[in-house]
Amino acid sequence: MPSEYIPFRKTHYFSSLICNYLDEESHLKPFYNRFPTLENFKEQIEEKQLSFDHSKRKGLVSSLLRQYGSLRISSFTLTNVDLLKHRTTFTITTGHQLNLFTGPLYFFYKIISTINLCKELKTTYPEYNFVPIYWMATEDHDFEEINYFNFMGKKVQWNRSASGAVGELDLEGLDHVYEVFASQLDKSTNAEKLKQLFKSAYLEHKTLTDTTRFLVNELFSNYGLVILDGNDTSLKEMFIPYIKKELVNQTSFKNVTETNEEINEITDQNYKIQVHPREINLFYIKEGLRERILETDGTYGILDTNIRWSENGLLQEVNEHPERFSPNVIMRPLYQEVILPNICYIGGGGELAYWLQLKSSFQTYNVTFPMLLLRNSVLLITTRQKEKLQKMNVSVEDLFLNQDDLMTKVTKNVSKIEIDFSPQKEHLKKQFEALYNLAEQTDKSFKGAVAAQETKQIKGLENLEQRLLKAQKRKLEDVLERVRLLQDELFPRQSLQERNMNFSEFYLEYGEEFIPKLMHSIEPLNGEFLVLTF
Repeated sequence: MPSEYIPFRKTHYFSSLICNYLDEESHLKPFYNRFPTLENFKEQIEEKQLSFDHSKRKGLVSSLLRQYGSLRISSFTLTNVDLLKHRTTFTITTGHQLNLFTGPLYFFYKIISTINLCKELKTTYPEYNFVPIYWMATEDHDFEEINYFNFMGKKVQWNRSASGAVGELDLEGLDHVYEVFASQLDKSTNAEKLKQLFKSAYLEHKTLTDTTRFLVNELFSNYGLVILDGNDTSLKEMFIPYIKKELVNQTSFKNVTETNEEINEITDQNYKIQVHPREINLFYIKEGLRERILETDGTYGILDTNIRWSENGLLQEVNEHPERFSPNVIMRPLYQEVILPNICYIGGGGELAYWLQLKSSFQTYNVTFPMLLLRNSVLLITTRQKEKLQKMNVSVEDLFLNQDDLMTKVTKNVSKIEIDFSPQKEHLKKQFEALYNLAEQTDKSFKGAVAAQETKQIKGLENLEQRLLKAQKRKLEDVLERVRLLQDELFPRQSLQERNMNFSEFYLEYGEEFIPKLMHSIEPLNGEFLVLTF
């Protein structure tokens, strides 16, 4: 399949922080361990091998096998789980919420980036093994973020009341969602497969965790993906020492606050701080409850409840029920790196932004900070759409402009009349040079009058230029409308395709070939935005 690449900075959809990180700007180097190049993985592997508590491997494998339960596991995935027992096996991890029917397209790009990086590392470092991990965000409690997906420009939504960790939700009401979704599909073979996939996942399991594990396993188990649920008692037992330190010492708050101040002090930048730490960065979860843990004068309690402990009582609760302590966005990365022999985390721009706030906290806990890799981003474009662009003399890169700027650029390209008044402005400035020379020979008031007149006439030319542009836009409305419609197809809601569209629309067209096509084209370490012609 034909493909082209666009630097992330030129897409205008990624923050200056992420673009500067990709450019390896020196002022950001204190906030990460190693930049993700193929050569740098060697040192990362060696550091993790020395620092990781390999006694955790046996418990990790046992937990994974228990989590998979009676689910049909591919031999590839089963082999990868078994490989985690060995000191020469390392993981590449991505994480994502439990979005309904996988949510936006970039869910696929995250996982495929993870799988393909493992392949590339195995080729380069054959003495080691690399296992792709999808960490299910089962403990999140923001149901509104995950209860829908977009299909053919409409929202397919799961409406119900919800509280507590989303992974524990039962599937009440999803039979109605299935009926709504199925009614929008035709009778084609691919449509029937989509219906069956949705039905098998969401109508034949008990919780959202079970459903998501089944769905992702169906889609990716043949590629050896290992699915992990962190909401697991045995895994959290491994994390008990870190839970206690966070509760008693409020370590993360101190470290991340200092890092945020350092980021804010970087000169000539205006980086947005992604997350702000709490004094205690843990939630308490129990029977539909997931609320913050607070401490006041030595007494610990759960927000909006009557649950209270002394310090000793809380630490005893940790020992007896570690599963009730849920890391927030600040602590979850640490939890992941404590229980996994992980060397790289793959995430979106927002995720990497908050990971860059965490290195000092990892150092305090004496846990190796992973390499951070921006997930692949992809724009899928059909041959027909590509041909339309070529006929209109519009590049794919042009489509990343906001629509007003795109309309202006196309108008100037297509118009037979020169709309750029730069030559006239330059000519005007040269005429005023003589007047300025004359003004030097008289008083300052005349020089001010010359400057005011120059500004007025330049502004007049700019106004004429804008009026001519508007006139040409009206004249070329048919051409502009075709460009506008094509941009709306590829950038729904004036946003990236991958943030809006669901895989189901492409599965209808390409069926089971959809994932292999992506697998073949996505290069995790490429470092640019992929435009893929299907």
